[in-house]
Amino acid sequence: MTYTIHGGLGSPYSMKMRAIFRYRRIPHIWKQIDMADRAIFANVKAPVIPIIQFPDGSWHNDSTPMIYALEKRHAERSIVPTDSAQHFLAFLLEDMADEWGTKAMFHYRWYRERDQKQMSEWLSFDRLAGQGVDAIEKSAQAFRARQVGRMALVGCTPENAPIIEESANRIMALLEAHVTEEKYLFGGRPSLADFGWLGQLSQLAVDPTPDDLMRETAPYLFRWLMNLDDASGIEGEWRDPSAPLPKTVRGLLEVAGDTYFPFLLANAAAFEKKEETFSLTLHGRTYTQGSFRYQQRCLWDLRERYKALDGATRAKLDPLLKDTGCLEPLKG
Repeated sequence: MTYTIHGGLGSPYSMKMRAIFRYRRIPHIWKQIDMADRAIFANVKAPVIPIIQFPDGSWHNDSTPMIYALEKRHAERSIVPTDSAQHFLAFLLEDMADEWGTKAMFHYRWYRERDQKQMSEWLSFDRLAGQGVDAIEKSAQAFRARQVGRMALVGCTPENAPIIEESANRIMALLEAHVTEEKYLFGGRPSLADFGWLGQLSQLAVDPTPDDLMRETAPYLFRWLMNLDDASGIEGEWRDPSAPLPKTVRGLLEVAGDTYFPFLLANAAAFEKKEETFSLTLHGRTYTQGSFRYQQRCLWDLRERYKALDGATRAKLDPLLKDTGCLEPLKG
C-alpha cells in the first residue's frame, strides 16, 4: 500500500501533498521528477505536478480531490476537522491558499531579476541534475522566458504587484501572530487549511526576495513551515467546537471576503461571457488577469459545499461569514 509522489521542491502543491503524507504516516515514495519522467504526464489530464500514483495503479494530480480521496482510504490522523463548521472553514481557507495564495508564489518567483535567475536555474537543476551545467543553464533560460511570459495571464503584472504583495504581507502577519500562540488554525493538529498555506508559503521561504522578507517580518512563521513540513510526530486534538475561533481564522476570512471572493466573482462573470480577461477594483487599485474555468469551478464548489451544510451549521457560521464579507458570495 505504498503511494509514489512524482513532485518537485519548487512546486507548492507537491510540498503540500508530501507534508500531508508525512503527517498522516501514509507509506509513500518521494520521487523528484526529472526529464526521464516525462511519459507520466500522459496519465493525467493537466500536465502539472505532483502526479501521485495510488497503490491501485491509478494516477492523480489535483491536490484537493486527492486529500479527500486519501480521507476515504485512510481513517487515521485525518486532516479534516470533525466539526462541520470548522470543516467548511478549513476547506474555504485551503481553497483560498490554492487559488489566491499562489499569486504571491508566482509573483515573487518571476517578478524580479534575482528571483527569476536563481529559481529558473534551481528548477532546471532539479530536472537535469548530472546532465551538465550547459544543459541546465540553457533549460533555465527557456523556462524563465516561458514563465515570465505567462505573468499577465495569471495576474502577476507590475500593475497588480502592489495588490499581491500587500495581500501576502497581510496573510503572513496574521499567521505570524497566530503560530506563537496556537499550534494550528483549528486546534492542536493540522488541517487541510494549514497544509494549503504551507504549500504556497514553502516557496516564499526559499525564493530570494520573499525569503528575505519572511525572515525579517515573519520569522516564527518561517520556522513553523519547517516544522509542519514533517509533522509525523505531532499528536493533537481538534478545537472544541464550542470555543471561539482564533482571530487569525476571522482575519483570513476577511481576506477572503474583501479580496478572494471578489476575484472569484469577477472571474466567473468574465468566463460566463466568454471574455478572455477581466478587471476589478481591489483595495482601491485595478486588478486585471485572464479568466479561468478552473477558478469558476472553485466558486461553484464553495457554494455547493455551503448549501450542503445542515441548518444548525449554517446558523452557526452565517454571522461570521456575513461579518467577513463571505456570506453573499457563498449564497450566490
